[in-house]
Amino acid sequence: MTVKPLVIGLAGGTGSGKSTVAEGLLRHAAGQVATLPQDAYYLAQPGIPFAQREARNYDEPHAFDTELLIAQIDALIQGEGVDRPVYDFTVHDRSEATVRIEPHPIVLVEGILVLHDAALRERMALKVFVDAPADERFIRRLERDVAERGRTTESVIHQYRTTVSPMHDRFVEPSKQHANLIVPEGGRNAPAMSVLTSYIDRALKRMDPDTPEIPVKQAPEVPHA
Repeated sequence: MTVKPLVIGLAGGTGSGKSTVAEGLLRHAAGQVATLPQDAYYLAQPGIPFAQREARNYDEPHAFDTELLIAQIDALIQGEGVDRPVYDFTVHDRSEATVRIEPHPIVLVEGILVLHDAALRERMALKVFVDAPADERFIRRLERDVAERGRTTESVIHQYRTTVSPMHDRFVEPSKQHANLIVPEGGRNAPAMSVLTSYIDRALKRMDPDTPEIPVKQAPEVPHA
């Protein structure tokens, strides 16, 4: 790779639609984007009893292995592949498995607190905050955690009340001030998606003038996260 990749940060509260936006960008620039979800970088917790792991606050900055995330972003910027961790949400611990991520022209870093950390922000050419009403975010979180992460409804509600909502107000919402672009309604916001896809197209064209234009009749409109 002759040109350093472009790093895009995609932040927002739980259930705001970040993943939907990310999926839309991945479809638009197929094969050109490497994704690093912050959720994969929760700290490993070997030797800690399950009850303690289950009770931990996972919505505050120290829950993440940000040092590893930054190191892997830097490696991709330098044209080196990385072995991205995998987090097992059913046991609240890092899996032994990894996912190999090779360098791509665009590196998309997505997660609730990726705009909170100054060192992460320094590596981003574009900082995006996906916004959504609190009640909608809660519903999406509940549906996702029950269906995809093996959680009970009661545990999701308890966690939302005790840590998710307070940490959103303390850490996530204030990080919005660092965004270059705020996207209400996530991937359903066609004009905002058009801005993002156009930005990626221009970036890819600058990296390689021979890159053909990606035809876009309208911005990709995708379902809720």
